[in-house]
Amino acid sequence: MILSLADLDDPDSIWNRAAAQSHQGDPFSCRTEWQLSIQQTYFPKRRLHLRANDSGFLALAERRHPGLGPTLEPLDSLWLFASPLLGPGALELLEDLLDERAIAGRPANLVLSGVLPDVPLKTQILRSFHDRFEIFRARTTSVCSASLEGGLEGFLGRRSALFRKRLRQADRRASERGLRFERIRPGDRAESDAAFRRMLAVERTSWKGLADCGITEIGSSRFYRALARRLAVSGAGRVIFARDGERDVGFIFGGIAADVYRGQQFSYAEDWHPASIGNLLQREQIRWLEEDGIARYDMGPVMDYKSHWTEQRTSMQVLLLRPKPKRAMLARPKPAAG
Repeated sequence: MILSLADLDDPDSIWNRAAAQSHQGDPFSCRTEWQLSIQQTYFPKRRLHLRANDSGFLALAERRHPGLGPTLEPLDSLWLFASPLLGPGALELLEDLLDERAIAGRPANLVLSGVLPDVPLKTQILRSFHDRFEIFRARTTSVCSASLEGGLEGFLGRRSALFRKRLRQADRRASERGLRFERIRPGDRAESDAAFRRMLAVERTSWKGLADCGITEIGSSRFYRALARRLAVSGAGRVIFARDGERDVGFIFGGIAADVYRGQQFSYAEDWHPASIGNLLQREQIRWLEEDGIARYDMGPVMDYKSHWTEQRTSMQVLLLRPKPKRAMLARPKPAAG
């Protein structure tokens, strides 16, 4: 089954149902909210190859890369968190697509992201394509996450005594200054846009905004606005603002996929930096996730500042498959009838 975006840009689409059953890539980034926002913002002219069967979904984009030529790549070709192969039937869909191109004399390079090295799919990819492709490991990305077992108390119990002491001190200082937190779960485009404008206003007062980077940049702003709007439709978006009187001085933003929360952005006014407001925002988000029954907090790529908040590391590989010159025109043999 070949599908159009009109069939798929929906929280309950066959794409998102397949993503929920997949064990590849970053669970949140495998969903349409992330992938279609990337396509819409950065690569709107790419041709998409979107296919489904009873047990899988395939999501690839096609463009010509300098030095590589025609290439089939994940829609998430910027960060490469997502897997284009969702569900057990996705590999069959990919084999069919490659057969069709080989028969038509249109071989292409293939990029597969979100491949976990210790699961059967990688072995299946190597077994299925080694005769037609040269296969390279192009990149390995390490992402980090934290278990939310036991809620906020359980989470803090897995942190160091020094970390907990500093968090209590920061909480006391912030309370003395009157800091409070406001939760927002946007339910439609208007509510999402209103929250996003507040996020941008905070970002402009942060070190990122003062350095002309972060979500105030045009491309980044368009992407996260599109992502936030889709999360509002699905009801999966979560935003918390830190407020000093009537002023927003910090925010934390992310989205939920099943029982996993994926952090996206957080920022705070530079004059609140000494108050450890970033740590307080993270704590408030975990408190909310506990109430929602979320089991894991994904924080994306490993970075120094995340080490205090996470204890799990996962490596995801990106594979580059280049057609072998003498075999690029040959299709996969079909089993004989009977």
